Amino acid sequence: MRRTRRYGPLLAGLSLLLFLPSGTAPTPAAAEPAPPERPFGSTCRTAVEGARVTAYCHNPYPETDHVRLHIECDRWWDIDSDAVAVAAEPALTVRLTGRCWKEVRSAWVSHNPLP
Repeated sequence: MRRTRRYGPLLAGLSLLLFLPSGTAPTPAAAEPAPPERPFGSTCRTAVEGARVTAYCHNPYPETDHVRLHIECDRWWDIDSDAVAVAAEPALTVRLTGRCWKEVRSAWVSHNPLP
């Protein structure tokens, strides 16, 4: 018990010195910051009415965005569809449409910055 009282504060101080950062330690070379990413991508609104799907995509950015409508049909025998990519030019709105024979399970739009 006597040793604990004598060496306890000393051990606590040494452990703090080991885990505290020191100003003399070598620091790794600073990496160059990555260039900021330019905003990209159209804003799309998708509406499902029965078996028909309509999506409107507006591109507010200066690069062309190639958008594509994907439709997943609810019935197992109904064929899912992926539309051809359409170029959404800067400051323009494009309309994408598609359908299933019966119900639509889900629909979404993908974006691609193709040249």
